[in-house]
Parts: sequence; C-alpha cells; structure tokens
Amino acid sequence: MGHEQGRLLPWVTADGKPCFLATDGQGYLSRVADDMERVQLGMAVELLGHADDMLGDYGATAAQLRYLGRRMAESLRDVHRIAVSRGARMADPVPD
Repeated sequence: MGHEQGRLLPWVTADGKPCFLATDGQGYLSRVADDMERVQLGMAVELLGHADDMLGDYGATAAQLRYLGRRMAESLRDVHRIAVSRGARMADPVPD
C-alpha cells in the first residue's frame, strides 16, 4: 500500500497533480477528504440519472451531449481517484 506516500486526497493541485496527506485517518483534513468523497460520489449518482434522461431524449443537441460527456469524464476521474485512494488504504493482504 502507499502508506509511505500518504492518503491520496479527492482533489488535485492547480496544475492537476495528485495531493497526498500523511495521516492516521483521524484528523480534520481526513474528515474533510471523507466529506468531499461523499459529495463527489453523490454527484456521480445524480449525473448518471441526468445522463440516462438526456441520452433517452432524441432532441438533445450535440452541444448538450458534449457538455454531458465532459461532466461524466470529470466525475469518472473523481470516482477513480476515490477508488484508488480507498484501495490503497485497505489493509495489506495477509500472505497464505
């Protein structure tokens, strides 16, 4: 696991680089990161519902669909970052 690197946070720097936090998982910034992950995951669920509606609407314009695609890509990046972070924080498997 990446404990030596720290917790991968659910946001990036202004130039798109990952942010890490050296933590035991109990501090203020860990709670902020947990809250941000909850918001990002909730937004992904809402976006999926919106995508279902829009993709079923044959009157949706190309511009609307491109906008939807950009938001979906952003959301997928967020969800992937959360999955990587949580996977890295899982206990190392015990060897057989």
